[in-house]
Amino acid sequence: MTSSLFGDDGDLGAAGAGADARSGVEFVPTHAGAPLAARMRPATLDEVVGQEHLLGAGTPLRRLIEGSGAASVILYGPPGTGKTTIASLVSGATGRRFEALSALSSGVKEVRGVIELARRRLSAGEQTVLFIDEVHRFSKSQQDALLAAVENRVVLLVAATTENPSFSVVSPLLSRSLVLALQPLEPEQIGTLIDRALADARGYAGVLVIADDAREHLVRLSGGDARRALTALEAAADLAIAAGETELSLVRVEASIDTAAVRYDRAGDQHYDVISAFIKSIRGSDVDAALHYLARMITAGEDPRFIARRLVVHASEDVGMADPTALQVATAAAQAVQLIGMPEARLALAQATIHLATAPKSPGVNAAITAALGDVATGKTGAVPAALRDGHYAGAKLIGNAQGYVYPHDHPGGVVAQQYPPDELVGTDYYQPTEYGFEREIKPRVARLRSILRRR
Repeated sequence: MTSSLFGDDGDLGAAGAGADARSGVEFVPTHAGAPLAARMRPATLDEVVGQEHLLGAGTPLRRLIEGSGAASVILYGPPGTGKTTIASLVSGATGRRFEALSALSSGVKEVRGVIELARRRLSAGEQTVLFIDEVHRFSKSQQDALLAAVENRVVLLVAATTENPSFSVVSPLLSRSLVLALQPLEPEQIGTLIDRALADARGYAGVLVIADDAREHLVRLSGGDARRALTALEAAADLAIAAGETELSLVRVEASIDTAAVRYDRAGDQHYDVISAFIKSIRGSDVDAALHYLARMITAGEDPRFIARRLVVHASEDVGMADPTALQVATAAAQAVQLIGMPEARLALAQATIHLATAPKSPGVNAAITAALGDVATGKTGAVPAALRDGHYAGAKLIGNAQGYVYPHDHPGGVVAQQYPPDELVGTDYYQPTEYGFEREIKPRVARLRSILRRR
């Protein structure tokens, strides 16, 4: 049987409780020597932590677990979020038989065999639930073999995948199933699972307590993955107990999983100090220091979206027009964080950090908008020149709006002498290009444009 808790080990054999012996391994109670993650798998819905948006009263998934639902579902989410747990709960639903196939070890023959078995059961009044782990690894022909059985409800499909089913599951199967997205567990939820494992008889039955900093370290390292958190806890706890210790310390946790705790409180001084050092290292063009602080934030579990936002801001604030591609790179990194998440998104964050740190720097964008905002704040607004006002309504000409406007594209070079700012701001230069990077090229162009516009 599978040894994982909330995840997708890919070793789920073929059959559930009461299933035909030819189908394979059953979901059965774990033994004392099983991994902690397997021993602590929730036995009831009340024990499930997280995924409240999917397990509320009356939801299709809850009804399926309770034995009354009739909708096939595809469970989509990162490892350690509850896909296998949900499948094991479905296996215990009354009035149904349960079959499990792994896409890593099953082919079309096995799929058709289970479907034929389900047809015979259905004729005898028994419904079959078919769980397929790692369904994204099924070929198109393997997935197609399921279509008729799912559509006619010969089987109720519960499929699990860590990849976006819109790209990894064939459209006909998607249209016949509900796609339910599971979310990474929140730090508080991971903490609850750690506490339960230490107190519960299936875990350590209260023989061991955990220091606050050690617990926090385990939560950070989990990355929202319950199985990862419990596996790390087991490695540290077993060593502590073997050494006769009654408290699981941070030192023991660090030693057992070979990952040092990083002093970094996301609500305290370390958070602000490290992000400040990160930005200042980029501004100072020290790419190595910038990567160091990035690594500290990633290791400590900082929200990657926060890091990405700071990179986007820095791209305009401190690089600006000296390298116009910097904003594109930083924005692309922020999008990558949203699309693929951690840990893979660390590469996009590192690339953006390297690009910004090694780029030529200019404060011109920040200085220009700050100066413009300052003038507006002190009342230097003035009337919009009449030639620039909107003339697309009846009566505009009668009051002089849009009269005398010169259309630049009608003239060579596309630039003509014409007043654009209010009278009070004629001749004001907000943007001051530097001699660095791309601004070295645009500085003389800006000067020529101003000369033409102002007839200098």
